[in-house]
Amino acid sequence: MEKSKQSYLHELVRWGDETKNTLKNSSTSEDVCDYWSNELESWQREVKAFINTEGNEEGFLLLRNDGQQLYNQIKNVINSRQQNNSVGYGQHKLPPLPYDYSALEPYISKEIMELHHNVHHQAYVDGLNKAEKALYDAKNNKEMKHWLREQAFNGSGHNLHTIFWYNMTPNSGKKPIGEIAKRINQDFGSWRSFKDMFTKAAASVEGVGWAVLAWNPRSGRLVIQTFEKHQQFQYADIIPLLVLDVWEHAYYLQYKTDRNAYITNWWNVVNWKDVNNRYVEAKKIIWPLY
Repeated sequence: MEKSKQSYLHELVRWGDETKNTLKNSSTSEDVCDYWSNELESWQREVKAFINTEGNEEGFLLLRNDGQQLYNQIKNVINSRQQNNSVGYGQHKLPPLPYDYSALEPYISKEIMELHHNVHHQAYVDGLNKAEKALYDAKNNKEMKHWLREQAFNGSGHNLHTIFWYNMTPNSGKKPIGEIAKRINQDFGSWRSFKDMFTKAAASVEGVGWAVLAWNPRSGRLVIQTFEKHQQFQYADIIPLLVLDVWEHAYYLQYKTDRNAYITNWWNVVNWKDVNNRYVEAKKIIWPLY
């Protein structure tokens, strides 16, 4: 391996150690700190193992991109904790993408990602802020029904898109991993059975909406549900783990009317690490089973 690349990888390992110290000294809770420290240590082990090999460009880029994604996620965790663990009414912001706009090509084009993130998601953030200011600051009771609808539409759009961005990665392992893999096999019989059902659910959405894999704390099982628009046909009290946007703006510039091709290709960029992490956190919510 080139000495310059070896030196760069050693710097990445040192950065990982510094970031773990930053986490320990931040206001993040102990369980959150432990979780991200473990994620960093796992990534550092992969980097160290790669340093001792001849290495290849693909493996080098994979480790670099994984490190960038960890950096973005941990930075968001620390920043959110430093802001008193809450966002003020009407103060929501567009979250950064954890990868470049072109990173998901050829499955999702750069042009789509730029428009989807900068225009469409930004519009939901703006709409949510406007609704919250009307409801909670101005207390506009005369138009309450209107603003409540705006809050539901834009708030759901903002939250779902935020999950969606992190549910994708240019370095997908293509199949579920860890605890979520075990749970999918337990609840759906197999990875193939789950994938087929989720794909059919996404294709079945009338008009615009989402396909969602969620954890249901009331049943202790995974469920698949579709949402129309962002907020219609929602299943109360479930926790989304994996979401697929099937609004036309998510695929039309590249796939035109071929939604099925978009859904099929999307499986190549699913971030199963993120889905597994969401499942592990969701399981911590314990409700009586009914």
